[in-house]
Amino acid sequence: MNKLVKFCVLGIALSLGLFSCVSNKKMIYMQELEESTGPLVETSEKYPYVTEEYLLQVNDIVEINIKTTDPTLNLVFGAVSNDIQNQAAMGGGQGAGDAFFMNGYTIDDEGMVEIPLIGKLKLVGMSTEEAKLAVEKEVVKYVNQNEFFVRVRLGGIRFSALGEFNRSGKYTILQNRVTIFEAIAFAGDLSRVAKRDEILLVRQYPDGSQIHKINLLDRKLLGSEYFFLKPNDMIYAEPMKVREIGAGNTLVETLTLLTTSITAIALILTLVQDNN
Repeated sequence: MNKLVKFCVLGIALSLGLFSCVSNKKMIYMQELEESTGPLVETSEKYPYVTEEYLLQVNDIVEINIKTTDPTLNLVFGAVSNDIQNQAAMGGGQGAGDAFFMNGYTIDDEGMVEIPLIGKLKLVGMSTEEAKLAVEKEVVKYVNQNEFFVRVRLGGIRFSALGEFNRSGKYTILQNRVTIFEAIAFAGDLSRVAKRDEILLVRQYPDGSQIHKINLLDRKLLGSEYFFLKPNDMIYAEPMKVREIGAGNTLVETLTLLTTSITAIALILTLVQDNN
């Protein structure tokens, strides 16, 4: 029994060592540091942005805003876009994306949108700038060349976050450009056991979907085409092998749980032996 007790004490000591305290010097912001060489630790090289022009796809939601010098036409063209702007201004964030879904123009299975007065117009496979020109070509049939304004844009960046996220789900960020790190932050960051060096990015293309395996630990990500999300991207974070070792989120937690269990068993055995 003495050997078992010693083993338990050793296990407790090991757990305490693994959870050793962190010095306040590692925690407190804006200290008066001795022998300071300045706040800048390192500056990396500049990584130029690599962006690919997004082409509209089936089920994309676009905002088409048409303004003319004719008040009557403005009532026809502006009914949808005004609702989007008002609801987006009131909602913000994820909820505001619902305004685009309810009142924006959804590209149907044939790649078409239906615009008041203009009728059906094919936009699939176009960039937003090309879509703008296509709409202008139709509007000019009703208004003189210099008497209207057209704007076409996506209804925010929609993406899904699955797997080892603290808050997985489907999200909409009302920005024209969203980085993969902004998306991860929006989903509550990755859990401690997520494989940050093997994040799966499922991206849709006009001719199908493709899986890309991304290393978030590599700085070169900033200069790659995967740094910025595209509409309908899906990010999947796999768990590390530590999930298979035990019940804890990390190996430290698993060892602590194991040590606690051994200690409890030892105490029970001690009590049983004393009673005998």
